[in-house]
Parts: sequence; C-alpha cells; structure tokens
Amino acid sequence: MSPVKFGKSHVNINRETKKKTISHDYMKTKTNKELIEAFNSANTLPKKKQKIKNELVRRGGVIFVSEETEKAQSLSDALN
Repeated sequence: MSPVKFGKSHVNINRETKKKTISHDYMKTKTNKELIEAFNSANTLPKKKQKIKNELVRRGGVIFVSEETEKAQSLSDALN
C-alpha cells in the first residue's frame, strides 16, 4: 500500500548550491491530535476526512460511530 498524502509536496531549493530537495507531507508523519483537529475542521473536504479516518483506524484506539447508529442508540436508551 502506498503512503497517503496529507498535503502537497514542496520543493526546497538551496540558494547556495541550487540543489532541489522535495519534502512530502504524509499522513503517517502527523500526530493523532493534528489528524483529529483536521477531521473536525469545517474546512476539510470529505475526501480528506475519509483519508484521515482510515489512518486513525489503521493506528487503532480511535472508534468512529455513524450518526445513524448514534441516533438508534439514543432512541433505544430513551425507550428503556
């Protein structure tokens, strides 16, 4: 499986030697806190949210509950 990109790649140019180095922004280099903040942001596109969700599930320890499941759970709790 290829690494998942978080943002765009950047080309850094050393002004003295004119050598170019490319720095990639991969999902695996981000902390859980950064990923959760990006996931909860209103500006994050759905495609990126799905990538973040997949990364957090891959790492483990994070459980996502769909809204439908949450509503059904609250309804069953209210009836009991």
